[in-house]
Amino acid sequence: MIRLLRIVAIVLIVAAAILYVGDWLIYKLRGSPTDTITVSLFVTAPLKNEKQEIDYIGQEQWTCTRSLFPFPPYQQNQSSPCWYLRKHTNQTTAY
Repeated sequence: MIRLLRIVAIVLIVAAAILYVGDWLIYKLRGSPTDTITVSLFVTAPLKNEKQEIDYIGQEQWTCTRSLFPFPPYQQNQSSPCWYLRKHTNQTTAY
């Protein structure tokens, strides 16, 4: 039983590594394709009684990568995959 679990764990790790490397190769072969997405920015500030105040800052254009995984440069507004950033257009930062 334990041997089977080890084999399954090794297969999953190898499959994840192959998927990541394959995604990176396709990303580089396509010339590092990117898109820009409009993101709404909010800042949260703690208040008394564990409440939070949420303030709207504005909108920014963020660059995203057309890939499954985030790739360098690992900056807040440049490394997110487009599929993720399209679903999370509201970004909050703590004060």
